[in-house]
Amino acid sequence: MTSGTIGGGPDHVTLRQVLAHDEDGVLRLLLAPAGQDPVVHGVIIGDEGAAHPHGGRIVLAAGLPPDPTAAPAAVREAARRGAAAVVLRETEGVPVPAEALAAAEECGIALLARAAWADWGDTLALLRSASAFASAGRGDLMADSAADGGLPALASATARQLRGSITVEDTRFRVLAHSATGPDADGVRRSTILGGRVPDGRVAELRRSGLLRTLWTSQDVIHRAADGDSPERLVVAVRSGGEMLGSLWAAADGRRLSPDAAQVLRRAAALAVPHLLRHRLRESGTERREAYALRGLLHTDGDRRSHLWSLGLPPDTPCAVVVAVRGDAEGAGADRTLEALAVQATVSRSTARALREQDQVAVLLPVGDDADGRREALALARELDALAAGIPDTAPVWIGVGQTVRSGLDASLSYGTALLVVRALREREARGRDPRPVRHAGPGDVGQTIDALHLLDAVRPVWEAGAGPVHELIRADLATGGDLVRSLAAYLETAGDVPGAARRLTLHPNTLRYRLRRVRERFGLDLDDPDTRLVLTLAVRLTGVI
Repeated sequence: MTSGTIGGGPDHVTLRQVLAHDEDGVLRLLLAPAGQDPVVHGVIIGDEGAAHPHGGRIVLAAGLPPDPTAAPAAVREAARRGAAAVVLRETEGVPVPAEALAAAEECGIALLARAAWADWGDTLALLRSASAFASAGRGDLMADSAADGGLPALASATARQLRGSITVEDTRFRVLAHSATGPDADGVRRSTILGGRVPDGRVAELRRSGLLRTLWTSQDVIHRAADGDSPERLVVAVRSGGEMLGSLWAAADGRRLSPDAAQVLRRAAALAVPHLLRHRLRESGTERREAYALRGLLHTDGDRRSHLWSLGLPPDTPCAVVVAVRGDAEGAGADRTLEALAVQATVSRSTARALREQDQVAVLLPVGDDADGRREALALARELDALAAGIPDTAPVWIGVGQTVRSGLDASLSYGTALLVVRALREREARGRDPRPVRHAGPGDVGQTIDALHLLDAVRPVWEAGAGPVHELIRADLATGGDLVRSLAAYLETAGDVPGAARRLTLHPNTLRYRLRRVRERFGLDLDDPDTRLVLTLAVRLTGVI
């Protein structure tokens, strides 16, 4: 459990300011019996013991048990200790308990609900950003400009005061704002502004020179002297506490920077903090909301039309789902593989949406409702397969393409098929069905295997509820290593060809004949009987040994 002032700065943000700052809908005000203007003095996550006062803080009711009395009790306890407000987690389709609303009304404490797509980290980021804006205040040209016009106005006001040009960048070297570009601006500045980010070559040069390392560790303005066509530059990191949010770059634009340029840039960096916090909050909120919406579509959870709207997809857009599933692996390398596949899918196709979950990446791809659309999904699968195959020292990745559906509302159908395709590919590879491992496919490429998997899934409950000699064989042999099960699998798959099955098992044919004789003698099974062979075939497949 943690508590403290929000962001560690001056604590004079009000509930009204927090809600006005919440452009993404992280919080929803349910009621505020005492109004929205009392000052909020910090935040508390969870509980800190009965003796600890809350002193005007916002309590984030994380970890509440499912007991229906838990929320009203938490509200009353927070009010008793002097909290300013309580935030409850909102579940889509499930209203906040009326008892909790009644408790808040009775105790005179504000009650808010956290959006279902958000998490407590988003809530903390929102409170921190709102506090930073309240702390920045006004009173001079730069502060007033930043308050009224945001980062572009701050960049312009700063440029005028230090007599140069200004670029504001985030930690990914993307340009968030810049001052006007004069006729004497150098080529690097022009290409950075036109491209919306620092060119890769320039980033590499800054790394080699050590300037980026200095920037990430320094608390002060860094000076870089003019060098050839490169003018004099000043750069300072924008930080909130110990966290780096971005940087401000000042360049001499055909004349010398002002004598107090470093001081001006330092002040500008302090004023940029709330704006960069808001930028990060927006990015995080957008990504989390899209992930929540895509997860809801794939797993049919929540309002599918709202999910489509969150993803920016019209309901009449045909879509297909491509799923990449990683084999068993541990460590950062395995995670980087899936991350690379997600980035490739979204960068190469601007309308694609990717969701990373545990050992897989699912991509929702808008396509045409024709053969070209189906080919587009398969083309993406081929690209992801080639990328995964080219990453050294990583686990295998299988990629399945689901059928094209007429709307993203039916994305779960395509997702289910894509997972079946992956399962079919893994099954075929485990059984040595293909001369070379095939790691990507569409439903038409492995249709018979998918049909077999459907049948096996349907048969499984019947098999598990049964008994008899085949069950005894499977249970006894798997307990001692499964040699008979593997031998039967090879024998049945080669249609009773003992030499062929022995080669597959790398056994001498006589060894295989001995094992088959044991099956007949020990368990009384007639391997020439069609019904016995059918039950054995299904049973062996259901074991998952092969």
